[in-house]
Amino acid sequence: MDIADLKKLAQQTRSSREMGLSLILASLLLGIFLFVPLAPKNTPSAISVATSTIPDAFANVPIEAEAAIVYDLSTGQTLYAKNADAQLPLASLTKLLTVYAALSELPPNTPITISASATRLGSPRAFSVGQTFALADLARLTLTASLNDGAEAIAEATASRESRSQNEMLAGAAAALNLKQTYAVNGSGLDVNAAISGGYGSAHDLARLAGALVQKAPDVAEATTNSSAQAVSEGGKSFNVMNTDPMIGSVPNLLLSKTGYTDLAGGNLAIVFDSGIGHPIAVVVLGSSQKARFTDSTMLIAATFAHFAGVASL
Repeated sequence: MDIADLKKLAQQTRSSREMGLSLILASLLLGIFLFVPLAPKNTPSAISVATSTIPDAFANVPIEAEAAIVYDLSTGQTLYAKNADAQLPLASLTKLLTVYAALSELPPNTPITISASATRLGSPRAFSVGQTFALADLARLTLTASLNDGAEAIAEATASRESRSQNEMLAGAAAALNLKQTYAVNGSGLDVNAAISGGYGSAHDLARLAGALVQKAPDVAEATTNSSAQAVSEGGKSFNVMNTDPMIGSVPNLLLSKTGYTDLAGGNLAIVFDSGIGHPIAVVVLGSSQKARFTDSTMLIAATFAHFAGVASL
């Protein structure tokens, strides 16, 4: 056998050997596909498909209010809702819109003078014609004690500076916050007559409005969390007014509180509190009774803390 034949035989042997290895490798791969199950591409892990066992802390909360909401201002998430988008009379919760509108347009030190028309409104009221306050001071007194004369003076001054009517000025503030269910015909929220309220809105809108006011004017909002508020008029007269919310001392980390009550509205309440470090929550009840608005809110606040603790109740 010559050299050429030897080379040819070697090449044939190498080719047969390579073919055999290829067949063995192919067999191994086939065995893997046939006998080793592969996970489907879109099958979620056991953790992601597990059913949550966290109890619903709001499931058995009995409230009298016609509408209510617990709204997470940090995330925009609604934790609890009952008719939260229903448009209802606001009573003195309208004052939140009045103060927000004024502080959006005027510096906090803008002088606001009490007009004769403001002093003719129903109680609660505290001022005399011609008394003048810095806007922020008057706002603190007005919201804390729910003063109708203070709210009217603020609304009149703001509308005058904007050359608009009060309801146009208030409508502009509501539109700026995209409060679709909210409008007001006066700054105090007093009923216009037996059929028409001074302001209307939803629990959802009021939760967002209360949160916006806390963010815009934290010092004004903070005044509503104390048992009383103090201020001095430009003439040097001191004023001390009491808070209309009796539950302020029982709510931890309270950031804002505002009551409201008229014959048309029933009992209303808006509260903002911090459920953790920098985690504000708004609770609003509308159309409750004069007393039950406080118990309704207390139960919803307790349920909120239970929710974040991952338990059914505290």
